[in-house]
Amino acid sequence: MPKDKFPATQAVRFLKERNVLFVLRLYKYQEKGGTGVAARELGVDEHLVVKTLVMEDDTGSPLLMLMHGDKEVSTKALARTVGARAITPCSAEAANRHTGYTVGGISPFGTRKAMRVFVEASVLELPRIYINAGKRGFLAEISAADLKRVLHPTPVTVAI
Repeated sequence: MPKDKFPATQAVRFLKERNVLFVLRLYKYQEKGGTGVAARELGVDEHLVVKTLVMEDDTGSPLLMLMHGDKEVSTKALARTVGARAITPCSAEAANRHTGYTVGGISPFGTRKAMRVFVEASVLELPRIYINAGKRGFLAEISAADLKRVLHPTPVTVAI
């Protein structure tokens, strides 16, 4: 696909401004299909597709959690790790308000609000990952090292 056919999202601008080498990947988005559909459409292992989850702690402070597509987040373990009494997923409306992105197209790059970013530690061990680039059906293939360099996420071990 020609370069000019890719959406110019805030996430893409963020990556370009920080000199991140990335490959943009479009796929046919399926409502409620999640990372399984993205992995199948792109022909990659779902473990390499990283989902961006918008959560809130017990004080209502938002945070981002980056997790392997084939894993879930233990919110109890995450709460203990970050020193909160509880962590809960945000509503779609709150996630949009915090990030500026629509659920299904939430990227950790170029969010509307600065938020704490946590990442499942094993994500950082992967050579390449596929992560949302700011629109449904639109992923960026980047190195985990670049993810770490530009977001400075806190590694955690909370996968189930």
